[in-house]
Amino acid sequence: MYSHVTNLRVRYAETDQMDIVYYGNYAQYFEVGRTECIRELGFTYKTMEEMGIRMPVVEMEVRYLRPAHYDDLITIKTILKELPADHSISFYNEVYNEKGKLLTTGKVTLFFINSETGKRASMPETLREKLLPYFMN
Repeated sequence: MYSHVTNLRVRYAETDQMDIVYYGNYAQYFEVGRTECIRELGFTYKTMEEMGIRMPVVEMEVRYLRPAHYDDLITIKTILKELPADHSISFYNEVYNEKGKLLTTGKVTLFFINSETGKRASMPETLREKLLPYFMN
């Protein structure tokens, strides 16, 4: 298992009239977590794109437990529970407030796609090598 933690302060533009983070913004929070998770491994989406691989989101599940509010410092925990064996990768997310209360959970699944052909591809071997040590028994 591999996990990463990112902190982010809720901006005013991300809230609604009730001072609550608008539900659609969690997709962006999950993306920030994913991007930083991969970056911590020494790999980036930009590098992947230069290798001819794109990663579209194909599925997203979200469960809203408690609201986040303007100016809250939230923690986005991103978890890879299994090493991808095919063309898909699933990131699990947990969002916490400053008091450590779980606010939201989610799962985002992406496909590895060959940029030229538009067809499914395997995870780049370079990324697999960086993740492999976290999944060895």
